[in-house]
Amino acid sequence: MEGLPKGQKIDMGKVQRFLALRSPAFGSYSSGRNEADVPVARSGLHSGVTFGPPVTIVIENTDASHGDYREFFDVPRPSHADYTARLKYGESVNMSGGGPFSGRMTAPLCIAGSIALQILENYGAAVCAHILSIGDVKDQPMSPVGISEEAIKLLEWEPFPVLSEHAGHAMRELMASVKAAGDSIGGVAECCVAGFPAGKGGPMYDGVESCLSQVFFGIPAVKGVEFGAGFSSSRLKGSENNDEFYYDEGGSVKTRTNNHGGILGGITSGMPIVARVAFKPVPSISIKQNSVNLKTGENESMSIGGRHDTCVVPRAVHAVKAAMAIGLLDLILADG
Repeated sequence: MEGLPKGQKIDMGKVQRFLALRSPAFGSYSSGRNEADVPVARSGLHSGVTFGPPVTIVIENTDASHGDYREFFDVPRPSHADYTARLKYGESVNMSGGGPFSGRMTAPLCIAGSIALQILENYGAAVCAHILSIGDVKDQPMSPVGISEEAIKLLEWEPFPVLSEHAGHAMRELMASVKAAGDSIGGVAECCVAGFPAGKGGPMYDGVESCLSQVFFGIPAVKGVEFGAGFSSSRLKGSENNDEFYYDEGGSVKTRTNNHGGILGGITSGMPIVARVAFKPVPSISIKQNSVNLKTGENESMSIGGRHDTCVVPRAVHAVKAAMAIGLLDLILADG
């Protein structure tokens, strides 16, 4: 990580704890991999404090199984990057574990995100995220006008973050059913930010939505991003979608509703920033599928074994939180 301000105390214990939240160890719906994921700071920190040079942190892959992927070299897996990566990089590309397109890449993202989360606290910003839905099972959404401290604390270190225990139980039951059928399922993560300063961002490509979206779409399996009312605003009238201004008791400008998701004209308004990120179903399923053999030029059927998540959202929700923190810290540091 380059450009971090000097003198920032980084708690590596918190980095380790946050990284563990994306571990597959927390549920039967996750991959069978057993990665310890111990982050080791190599440079950029002195006694846990930033002092100028880039911060370099390393984790080792300790449970790789390259043999699981040999059979897919010539027979690309449906909805994976096998085929397009072969077109782009040729036969030299190493797609073991998904290669550079793997969900494994969210591990360093979460390390960087944990550091960003700690620095954002110094600016009074709190980031929280939860599983909004898996399939058709939905958790209750966060309040877009005011995220309670109780909700933030409830979700902060929860491996399976939901606001409704009933919804969480139904999600687990659905994933168990899907896994038993050899299939997978997608879902949505919701991320909200309270206390982020107003006036950050800019128009067009400097907009907050633009800055955050490119980080969100860097998370494997992300297929959609929306802010505030998002796509549902397309079904509203202006009188329904507009967020009216008022002065609160402290004299600050607020809006009574927050369909704009804390961003107007690409610039933060001071209201909570609200984003939702949609994940596709994991393409690795044991159900037989059709593909092609790039070596023989023939059609071929296949099924995928190995160790795979039934649904990435319970782990990826933490990557969404990390991505939000990284994008927002970039915006703050860009203003100097």
